[in-house]
Amino acid sequence: MERIRVSSSNIKEIGYLLGTLEILFKNNTIYQYKQVPENIYNQLINSSSKGTYFSENIKNEFPCRKIR
Repeated sequence: MERIRVSSSNIKEIGYLLGTLEILFKNNTIYQYKQVPENIYNQLINSSSKGTYFSENIKNEFPCRKIR
């Protein structure tokens, strides 16, 4: 999955493909979140604080697995 670099204190890169959101954190862990609607991805990308948006709207809301 292709990811784009973002400006965030905690998140380095974000990718999205067919309902799967992939996040590379600055500590080099990668998580994939499943069944994420495209509008949630768009709101994350466009939010002024990606870490806050992630914590409030994605973390613990969608099934996830650690990739690395």
